[in-house]
Amino acid sequence: MNFRLKELRLQRHLSQTRLALDLNMNQNTICRYETETRQADYKTLIILADYFGVSIDYLLGRTDNPKMN
Repeated sequence: MNFRLKELRLQRHLSQTRLALDLNMNQNTICRYETETRQADYKTLIILADYFGVSIDYLLGRTDNPKMN
């Protein structure tokens, strides 16, 4: 998820801090997700997927198709 999360964040020109504020999270949490020192739980994966308009499978790297089915 680290690469996809960072990629999506940068495509939208968002800082880790801005994303964290938008999602009511801590910036350190976003950083840890991106560096894979922390794994997002199921609820957080849903929040991230909804925010970026992509599927959870895309976030996790299980597909290259970002579309939600």
